[in-house]
Amino acid sequence: MGNPHAVVFVSSVDKVELERIGPLFEYSPLFPERVNTEFVEILDENTIKMRVWERGSGETLACGTGACAAAVAAVLNGYCKKGEDVKVILRGGDLIINYTDETVIMTGNAEKVFDGVVEV
Repeated sequence: MGNPHAVVFVSSVDKVELERIGPLFEYSPLFPERVNTEFVEILDENTIKMRVWERGSGETLACGTGACAAAVAAVLNGYCKKGEDVKVILRGGDLIINYTDETVIMTGNAEKVFDGVVEV
């Protein structure tokens, strides 16, 4: 995906204590450059639910590369099928991921979530 991801399959993403567990992954010696961690619940062969802990940011509402990593991991672990659309349900909105032997394609909406001003 271009940046490091650890995908963890869980029985319920809503029950994951992300504020406690996320930093344990991010700062683990196994990941010397730190890591984004996706906690993934399999709903069916075409639908997964995900929460993400992004290195340097904490929990975020969505992560495109994380959704791609989660869908690829779901296929590689036999939960979803290669070449079929996988709906990834995120707190910030849904994404559709399709993983084939040649590519990973992400489809979804972009939503504005913040306005700000920075003085330099």
